[in-house]
Amino acid sequence: MGQALDVHRIHFAFTITFHYIFPQLTMGLALLLVYLKTKALRTGDEHYDRAARFWGRIFGINFAVGVITGIPMEFQFGTNWAAFSKAAGGVIGQTLAMEGVFSFFLESSFLGLFLFGEKKLGRIGHWLAAFLVFLGSWLSGYFIVATDAWMQHPTGYRLGVGGAFELASFWDLLLNKWAVWQYAHTMLGAVQTGCFVMAAVGAFYLLTKRDENYGRTFVKAGVLVGAIAALLQLFPTGDMQGELVADQQPVTLAAMEGLFESRAGAPLVILGQPDVEKGRLDNPLEVPEILSFLTYRQWRADVKGLSEFPQTEWPDQIPLLYYSYHLMVGLGTIFIAVMVVAALLLWRGKLYDSRWMLWMLMLCVPLPYIANTAGWMTAELGRQPWLIYGLMRTAQGISPRVSAGNAWFSLIGFMGLYTVLGILWIFLLYREIELGPAPDVHPRGEEAAVLATE
Repeated sequence: MGQALDVHRIHFAFTITFHYIFPQLTMGLALLLVYLKTKALRTGDEHYDRAARFWGRIFGINFAVGVITGIPMEFQFGTNWAAFSKAAGGVIGQTLAMEGVFSFFLESSFLGLFLFGEKKLGRIGHWLAAFLVFLGSWLSGYFIVATDAWMQHPTGYRLGVGGAFELASFWDLLLNKWAVWQYAHTMLGAVQTGCFVMAAVGAFYLLTKRDENYGRTFVKAGVLVGAIAALLQLFPTGDMQGELVADQQPVTLAAMEGLFESRAGAPLVILGQPDVEKGRLDNPLEVPEILSFLTYRQWRADVKGLSEFPQTEWPDQIPLLYYSYHLMVGLGTIFIAVMVVAALLLWRGKLYDSRWMLWMLMLCVPLPYIANTAGWMTAELGRQPWLIYGLMRTAQGISPRVSAGNAWFSLIGFMGLYTVLGILWIFLLYREIELGPAPDVHPRGEEAAVLATE
């Protein structure tokens, strides 16, 4: 059973990690599309309409691949986690159904109108379509996060016949305080992905000296919105999420920080290597008393270490949890530095000519994807060994009749299919970026070769 459990966990981790490459960009771009359409509506400048059409096409490609990879993930609740679905379906089925019936259909319907109905809708109608795409994508994000938040901090439930969980309060489920702050933190991470991607494409155009007017627009939008998102990611959303972990999952906090022994005036660890067998953190680089202050707003507050809890309650992958958390925080700090410096250069009118910063914006593109993945790994690894925190162990939630061999077979198949999808996705994005926001004004193919020889 232990081997099957491990494979089921790896299976779901792979599918959800690959899937989340796409929603984080669509949710981030949804806000930026509204920004571009608002500029177009206010100025009447066709430049912003072209820019919005360009990012709308990229949004559409990303959305399509996200749907393809998301559907198998939801089926896995039944195929790989049948016991969990049977026990918790009466609760989480509410939010998952609302995500599919309300927000997904809202987003997909108006995305079609946004992409193909601009002439029919008119300027105001097209702006409204962009706004409703944004609303649908962000509502979808909330329902998914609310589902995960219930697993982190279960509220609004009661035990029914046979030990299954039933919904006792819809509003307690939907307005779970864990969901509110986790959602805000998650969406700001998605906004940063969208901003870095948009700024990187703009930087590429400026560095290659093509579509430079669009390049300036993309860099400006990405940097302005990205700087705000990066700061809000730290405070208040990251800070409040940390307080919830300290209050509701103190053993998780200890594992995230590599704190094996309780300490008054606990330090914030910048670097170090956790040695679980010896119960210590090797080569620590610490800032004294900061963890106590950030957690309890008191410099000498006592922070519980892992030794205060039975080992059966410890997360089962403490080193991976520790490194995921520190990777997320470290990259978040880099995002603040990059975006704030870029915003200062923009304010001083030097950003578009600062090749070093344009290169930095371009090279940073993979980092928000890594940071968002590390953030979700922190949340999910930190909840272990619980599937529903305090109520249901992960080992109790798998499908008992699906063997490790069957799970490996389907996982290998998914890996192959997703590799093909990933290559197709990269090709389609490359093609759109190469064509640019105004493909009709750039010579292509043989025409470009002729002009080059002349």
